[in-house]
Amino acid sequence: MSTSAKEIYVTALKNTHAVEMQALQIMERQVERLERYPEMTDALRKHIDETHGQRRRLEEALHSFDETPSAIKEGFLGFVGNMMALGHTPAQDEILKNTYANHAFENFEIAAYTSLLAIGDAAGLSAHRAGLTQSLDEEKAMAQRVHDLIVPTTQRYVQLTASGEKADR
Repeated sequence: MSTSAKEIYVTALKNTHAVEMQALQIMERQVERLERYPEMTDALRKHIDETHGQRRRLEEALHSFDETPSAIKEGFLGFVGNMMALGHTPAQDEILKNTYANHAFENFEIAAYTSLLAIGDAAGLSAHRAGLTQSLDEEKAMAQRVHDLIVPTTQRYVQLTASGEKADR
């Protein structure tokens, strides 16, 4: 049985929507715990707002096909996101591990949106291109923000740790 490019596109929309749920869970758990890294907190809060907009754009695209997000994928990836966010909490260098993971996850999302746009092109579906491109640009900007915070976050971590202060988050 053959799957049409449109069906592949709709599935990719659902998958990307679920990935954004995972991203929200990760970022929201981190923001709850961050205490000594205001620049990272600000970046995450801004991106949480952007992610809500990304999810709305994906929902609008799904609704245009009379489709809705997958409750199973949402539930599973939301759970995984929470577990990922909690996975680094016992580590002394929690902030560093979260920074590495955030950088990797943003690049994962960049790949997902790039692929989603290519699938839409292959299916001849361009109605959502502007919104998806906006989401891709937001992911690229966040990946750059996290990248730019690696050195200052690491330096602050070293400074706090070396002075005997709590530095994990």
